[in-house]
Amino acid sequence: MKRSKAPPHQTPDEEIRAYALTLGFDCLGVTSATLPAEAHDRLQSFLKDEKQGDMNWLKERAAQRSHPQALWPDARSIITVGVNYGPDHQPLDNLAFKSQGNISVYARHRDYHDVIKKRLRVFATWIAKTFKTDVKIFVDTAPVMEKPLAQQASLGWMGKHTNIVSRSYGSWLFLGEIFTSLPLHPDVPQSDHCGSCTRCISICPTGAIVAPYNVDARRCISYLTIEHKGPIPHEFRTAMGNRIYGCDDCLAVCPWNRFAKTCSHDDLKPKPENALPSLLDLITLDDAQFRARFSGSPIKRIGRDRFIRNVLIAIGNSNDPQTFEQSVIDRLTDSSSLVRGAAVWALKQLIPQAVQDNKKQFLKQENDPDVINEWLCDK
Repeated sequence: MKRSKAPPHQTPDEEIRAYALTLGFDCLGVTSATLPAEAHDRLQSFLKDEKQGDMNWLKERAAQRSHPQALWPDARSIITVGVNYGPDHQPLDNLAFKSQGNISVYARHRDYHDVIKKRLRVFATWIAKTFKTDVKIFVDTAPVMEKPLAQQASLGWMGKHTNIVSRSYGSWLFLGEIFTSLPLHPDVPQSDHCGSCTRCISICPTGAIVAPYNVDARRCISYLTIEHKGPIPHEFRTAMGNRIYGCDDCLAVCPWNRFAKTCSHDDLKPKPENALPSLLDLITLDDAQFRARFSGSPIKRIGRDRFIRNVLIAIGNSNDPQTFEQSVIDRLTDSSSLVRGAAVWALKQLIPQAVQDNKKQFLKQENDPDVINEWLCDK
């Protein structure tokens, strides 16, 4: 790849920024390969209180997360990029369609990890060849504290919901990083502009933002629908509504979104079938159909059983027994105990009498303790 000709006065930093825009990155910032003690302390406090839930990988490589040079000792600078995925509507409006599934904005299109990593490879290769330096790329798949790095690189600030907020793109930025041995001039860290606003805290359906800048993942609907492997705790099921993959509430309510822009990247445009899919269509998916339906989507990684668990919780919240009764009953004999247990709960919400009519028959053939508990408990 030939080095593009730059004006004589252009520094490496300026060359890098200019080239980033040609690859479709919406913003870029540079920071040193270090993080402040505050980032380390927050992570340690989060892990000490076990707020990571099933995400034990956060604890396993915590030292590398807090210290980028522990991940790669040769790193001198970190180039942080942002890609806008702003929706063309208010995501909160989707909560009203109770017989349809609400999928988080970020998961309605191709897996952003693949999209951004492809661009980063081109970008990193150009940097390595142009400046004769070593590089490594990351997109949310390695022990990298992306959000503190993005704030330090001036892409935005960490809001009270602990996500990045941008003056130009609101709450809708995908992040990626290039670690390099090249010394670059760091940007001035972005200051916090949340002020006294607490909208993200107030709107959280499960009270997961337990204090400003402090999230308990075990209560978060995004965590529960994506990362949590077992049955959804009873206390959060009604609050989930029709959310079947992720939750956008704390992002969507942010007043800085008045400056947000609709995503203009063709490879990140939402797929129509993922906008508000019919719960009735989704509940019948077997494993092969699930994989085919969500091929190339981040949804695929949670697997069919967890996804159908989420769909059944949404159906239980639909208040539409006429539409869903038979589909829910069909799932009482599903091969997955996770699905069977969620089906019992959904049936209780829609048609309590049907639970009494079926309990004796299904308890005889059930050997999973979680499913048995679903049949016997009063919730």
